[in-house]
Amino acid sequence: MTGKNSTSVTEFFILGLTDDPILCVFFFVVFLGIYIVMLLGNLSIIIVIQKSSQLHTPMYLFLSHLAFVDIGLSSSVTPLMLMNFLGDIISIPLQGCVVQLCSLVGFGTAECFLLAVMAYDRYAAICSPLLYSTHMSTRVCSLLLITSYLGGFVNAWTFAGCFLNLSFCGLNKINHFFCDYPPLLKLSCSHVPLVEILPSFSSGSIIVIAVLIITISYAYILFSVLKIRSIEGRSKAFSTCTSHLTAVTLYFGTIAFIYVMPKSIYSTDQNKVVSLFYSAMIPMLNPLIYSLRNKEVKGAMKKLVGIKHLFL
Repeated sequence: MTGKNSTSVTEFFILGLTDDPILCVFFFVVFLGIYIVMLLGNLSIIIVIQKSSQLHTPMYLFLSHLAFVDIGLSSSVTPLMLMNFLGDIISIPLQGCVVQLCSLVGFGTAECFLLAVMAYDRYAAICSPLLYSTHMSTRVCSLLLITSYLGGFVNAWTFAGCFLNLSFCGLNKINHFFCDYPPLLKLSCSHVPLVEILPSFSSGSIIVIAVLIITISYAYILFSVLKIRSIEGRSKAFSTCTSHLTAVTLYFGTIAFIYVMPKSIYSTDQNKVVSLFYSAMIPMLNPLIYSLRNKEVKGAMKKLVGIKHLFL
């Protein structure tokens, strides 16, 4: 990659979702509520899993890390968006833009890998129950978690490296509510094919790998479940997968739309809506999806709340 950042641009201005004062007030209240629910929901998941010994299994270990990643993903974007609703156009220095981009991509990529890891965990539990403790030993779980976070780190620095090799010749108003790569690319006056292609290729490859792991895992799960003769047994096996499949569908559908679609059909308005969904809505929905459809999590929450009430 060639080229250096132009010294004429040292900060960017975030235009936000809207400049309508009434809509700003409305959106501030709505997304502040969403952010609070997201924090409470994901923190509750983490605390319940840590405090409840019956949830000290690989599946819930990965779920607690998914909750942590969701907090990081939403917190990378939402506070700045809320500030934008309260005031005029928000300025962010070049270094701050890099940090926000790295945080968003890093946590987002880690979530991709975690969802794939959780699919593999369900495959091991349903298809090889007798060997589950071997397939999902403490060492294997630790290795899978390290790989997920390392993948997020590598992809984040791929985006950061490409961003730092863009040249900006005065245009510094980002038509978005955070420092996302596609709108930053539109502001650039440099034309280096690699920095345009590499982030999409990197993210696309990660999505393909994760989706492939999930698809293969659930193909084996489906074949195993169909061999179960009792309807009750099939229903029980499928019930452990429905929450995960819902989360996978929501997340990968939105991510693929943003980072894999060709630049020729790129739409800023479409990007804003989809980015809003995966950076604010999905992190709020995940704890609800997993807690409302999971009897063990609901039982552990009730037990933990009941224990606390004894000391009040």
